[in-house]
Amino acid sequence: MIVTFTTKTYPDIIMFGNVAQTLLKMMGHSTRVPGAILAADVPAALARLKLAIDTAKALPPAPDDDEEEEPVVSIAHRALPLIELLDAAVKADANVMWK
Repeated sequence: MIVTFTTKTYPDIIMFGNVAQTLLKMMGHSTRVPGAILAADVPAALARLKLAIDTAKALPPAPDDDEEEEPVVSIAHRALPLIELLDAAVKADANVMWK
């Protein structure tokens, strides 16, 4: 599944479904697709996401069992585009939707 996050003042962000659902949980929202956050609720969702990312960064990395595997992209890095979209939505007092 692919999930696309949209707001009126920032380019769309496209993510794999499992990553998007993890980030939605971190924001304190349902993983249902489609969904939306009203403009008034975006600042709180952004704050929860940033707190969850900071908490995830503080955890020790998982042991690397197989050195030939592709490098793991952390959830903190995967969240960056969504954080930027949410920041833009806060500044513009805009809703955020995903489908």
